[in-house]
Amino acid sequence: MTQKPIVITMGDPSGVGAEVTVKAMASLAAPERARYAVIGDMPTLERAVKACGLSLKLVVHGSDIGPDDLAVIHVAVEGLPGKFGVLSPACGEASFRYIEKAVELTMAGTAAGIVTAPINKEALNAAGHHYDGHTGMLAHLTKSKSSWMLLASPTLNVLHVSTHVSLKDAIGRATPERVLETIRTGHKHLKRMGIENPRIAVAGINPHCGENGLFGREDDEQITPGVKLAQAEGINVQGPISADTVYHRANTGAFDLVIAQYHDQGHIPIKLIAFDTAVNVSLGLPIDRCSVDHGTAFDIAGTGKANHVNMLAALDYAGKLASGRS
Repeated sequence: MTQKPIVITMGDPSGVGAEVTVKAMASLAAPERARYAVIGDMPTLERAVKACGLSLKLVVHGSDIGPDDLAVIHVAVEGLPGKFGVLSPACGEASFRYIEKAVELTMAGTAAGIVTAPINKEALNAAGHHYDGHTGMLAHLTKSKSSWMLLASPTLNVLHVSTHVSLKDAIGRATPERVLETIRTGHKHLKRMGIENPRIAVAGINPHCGENGLFGREDDEQITPGVKLAQAEGINVQGPISADTVYHRANTGAFDLVIAQYHDQGHIPIKLIAFDTAVNVSLGLPIDRCSVDHGTAFDIAGTGKANHVNMLAALDYAGKLASGRS
């Protein structure tokens, strides 16, 4: 792995982000832990360490790192509630600033990539940062024209044509051009991950892909043209394929990637089969970013009960991306 650190944003200070982060860091051997730095609030992280009964010692990033130390880049934000489980605009502001700092470091080349703990969209918007989540925020901060959400797991990978929009708007966004760009993006990413000839399936929008117009013309008029354009470029892609079978086929080895047309079409199958191990990866950006695929869980934040397995999966994927980029 590159010597540049992978930075972990703590997420909403009231959520489980601090907890899953320190738990994951405590489970790593000291040399591996030294490859990371957490961007967040030092007092919040200290409360999380105490709540989890860990022996980690938090130190300022850039200091000498001992065997029980965890490097922290403290970002001061006024008005934090000082306790877990509270919906707060100040926490939304903090979430934004942690990500802003991570992008600054990564774009400057001083960090190898970003792993994000969960944020709360209501708190984020209450702080005046009107984004649909991490993906849109990162696209804005990196001045990227487009971005995509990939959900990656050991047996199923899903890339979305659209995510946090209404179903009506999602159908409109599934243009041949967007479908083509999504296929290209997925193809490029899988090749980077070591798959020489990625096998890609494109899910249809309507039941049975419309049954030749019986259940709608969107698959024939919007999806099929995009697939044909990608095939003409030499990409190994098939579709549209009925969404009620394509995920099972991919999960059992027929495809390396499924292109989902909208949020729930992609999220439901992968969360069903890989709830704890699926990783959210942002594609189309000039930097690498992975995330846990769960929310802030205010109801259990600060209790020490949060499961850090998903954070470990995100860290592992980020390490692979950093190695590939270097």
